[in-house]
Amino acid sequence: MNKQSYLYGIIGLLTGLIIGYIGTNYINQTYGPPLTANNTAASSNNLPPDHPPAGAAQGSASGDPQTDVMAAIEQARNEPSNVEAQMKAADLFKQINRQEGALEFYERAYKAKPNDFKLLAALGDTNFDLRRYQEAEKWYQLALKQNPRHEKTLQNLTQALIDRGDKASAGEMLKRLEGVNPANPSISQFRSQLQQ
Repeated sequence: MNKQSYLYGIIGLLTGLIIGYIGTNYINQTYGPPLTANNTAASSNNLPPDHPPAGAAQGSASGDPQTDVMAAIEQARNEPSNVEAQMKAADLFKQINRQEGALEFYERAYKAKPNDFKLLAALGDTNFDLRRYQEAEKWYQLALKQNPRHEKTLQNLTQALIDRGDKASAGEMLKRLEGVNPANPSISQFRSQLQQ
């Protein structure tokens, strides 16, 4: 192997470690520390009589966030027509900034529910985040067919067109955005980008 191969391997390993750390940190912050014998007894004294036991897992069968995430992803893989499972898995990947994983599950959800505005916008956003501006444009255009005055979608599509270098189309989209909300804070930025 040459030096470049080793360098790419090390970069990949470091990227994986960083993403894993961020994901684990997010899960720990979201679900909080587990209850221990010490704080379970103290906290259960102040609970109403009909409250579930303080040591019981809340919102999950296993109580382990990592197991719950893996279960959600596995469910989405095993149930391709379950739109809710696909969206949940995609959202989990989005939360840890794994856009490729999110895109996989959003596309699977699209196959089951092709006319969902939220899903179309999410596909546009995810492709935009991956700098796939032409793909993002396609999804944003489909979303705008269902909700032609959706401000965030108009704003994101304008930026995607500018980033792609299609200033003429971006100018037209900017006019539509101005028609929806002339006070949108991105308008002045778009104007200056179009004049460059």
